[in-house]
Amino acid sequence: MDLSFLFLNTSVAGLFAILVFSFSMITVWRLRTAAANAKLPEPPKVAGGWPLVGHLYLFRRPQLPPHITLGALADKYGPVFSIRIGIHSALVVNTWEAAKECFTTNDLVVSQRPKTIAAEILSYNHAMLGLSPYGAYWRDLRKIIVQELLSSHMLEQFKHVRESEVVMATKEVYNLWTKRNDSKENGSGQLLVEMKQWFNDLTLKVFFRMVAGNRYNNLGDEKEEVRCHKAVRELFHFIGLFAFGDAVPWLRFLDIGGHEKAMKKTAKELDTIVMSWLEEHKQRRAKDGDNNQDFIDLMLSVLDRQNVAQHESFDADTVMKATVLNLIAGGSDPTSVLMGCAISMLLDNRHALKKVCEELDNHVGKGRLVNEIDINNLVYLQAVIKEVMRLYATFSGYREFTEDCIVAGYHVSKGTWLIVNAWKIHTDPRVWDDPMEFKPERFLTGHKDVDVKGRHFELMPFGSGRRACPGINLGLHLTLLILASFLHAFEISTPTNATVDMCQGFGDSNKKSTLLKVLVEPRLPPNLYE
Repeated sequence: MDLSFLFLNTSVAGLFAILVFSFSMITVWRLRTAAANAKLPEPPKVAGGWPLVGHLYLFRRPQLPPHITLGALADKYGPVFSIRIGIHSALVVNTWEAAKECFTTNDLVVSQRPKTIAAEILSYNHAMLGLSPYGAYWRDLRKIIVQELLSSHMLEQFKHVRESEVVMATKEVYNLWTKRNDSKENGSGQLLVEMKQWFNDLTLKVFFRMVAGNRYNNLGDEKEEVRCHKAVRELFHFIGLFAFGDAVPWLRFLDIGGHEKAMKKTAKELDTIVMSWLEEHKQRRAKDGDNNQDFIDLMLSVLDRQNVAQHESFDADTVMKATVLNLIAGGSDPTSVLMGCAISMLLDNRHALKKVCEELDNHVGKGRLVNEIDINNLVYLQAVIKEVMRLYATFSGYREFTEDCIVAGYHVSKGTWLIVNAWKIHTDPRVWDDPMEFKPERFLTGHKDVDVKGRHFELMPFGSGRRACPGINLGLHLTLLILASFLHAFEISTPTNATVDMCQGFGDSNKKSTLLKVLVEPRLPPNLYE
């Protein structure tokens, strides 16, 4: 008998047995759960789940983002319903009332993050604040980040970093425009700039300097720059990804799609980069003592005074590296994508762009560049940012119920995942007039008191409750500073005045890869760019 044929038959039979066993296990688990809760009302269950993976396919449709897919299901099944992601039941919330109930009455119950493969591999086994389990370690680390690293005092101390990087980036664009114009290759006097890349590079430079005190470990090497940027982008992409092994844990070893292998490669690359920064800081500190030039210096000083790792099996270096990556990835990528969406929407709504420029001319003038002191006066630009977040914030971070509880009158079992569809909430016609229209003016009139910091459940792009993003103030400051500086320094337009709206949502892994190419030319006196 042909041994290769025998081996093939055995392999197919083994795989079939695994699939049958997995399907049986899921069926038994669901029947037991349903029997235990038979006397309690449960949220409607979405039909059409696939064997083994359930409704995981809803998150893998390239043509239709998951927040829109889930929003359409809410129209059919009601504002609160459940789906199945492999063995996990997930509650999908689509109204601000149900979200408020989750983040107030049940806030402690939903303060846990689901343990995913990405969180295990890329966050040093859940040492990152954003991905660590709720408990003593999480509370101590959050306290350090909020009070020591992201306090108002520290944001003020590092203001010069943000302003200097923005000025340098602005001058670099001007220099490119000058060279282009002098060469007469562009007779229109305009320079074509890929804005997504520009925003991404600039925000990473700001965070690298704030966190590590330099851009790329003082190497001045373009390859090092590309390496850092690529690794951080991959980190953010994988963190927002559901792997097949997350849905069906006992089939994790198959690594379908190769995601786990790719995550390990990225984790190793990031660890090498951040460890080199940490060693450099330790050596400088041993030689010169405490000088607190950046966030790593601050963290080293804090960890000398406090033992934040005492609650878990994390050593001080692991806490440091996890926190550094959390700050850089959590701050840079969502900020750059938000700015890309804002430029896109302003170019598609030229009346709003004109108002932003008029506001900048009125409050800043054309005799100097923008600085952070100007930000509080730019109320219309602030309204633009709120409106962009309203339209393009998608999900409010995945959570996991740690106890049985009631949401919107439905029983929710312990272990259920929570998915808050922020986009559906932000476009609720009961709250927002013409919800799909871009109207920044709404935040200057009827909704002028609505903020984005998690206190108003009609608009919560940064989440809410205990696990709301701790870097809200820094992210908003940086976004407003960069946008104001760029729009003040340059006239912008698009080739052939084409529409450029390309946003599917910021702060997640569902962003379109379409380039955002914009024509720019200076609008200030030449001496200001020198």
